[in-house]
Amino acid sequence: MTLSHFSAVLIYAVFASVVFGITQRATPRAMIRYGLFCWVLFAGSVILASWLMYFIRH
Repeated sequence: MTLSHFSAVLIYAVFASVVFGITQRATPRAMIRYGLFCWVLFAGSVILASWLMYFIRH
């Protein structure tokens, strides 16, 4: 199985968000909300950075 760079980053974001959620919040509800928030930030920053690199190149 071959992963693209984007799918590898999204998988990394899932694992990092799970770790951040578990270690940074006390209640299960807060863990899930913070994990989702971190995942959105990871994914959003990757998309934003890729568009920025595209416009710098062109």
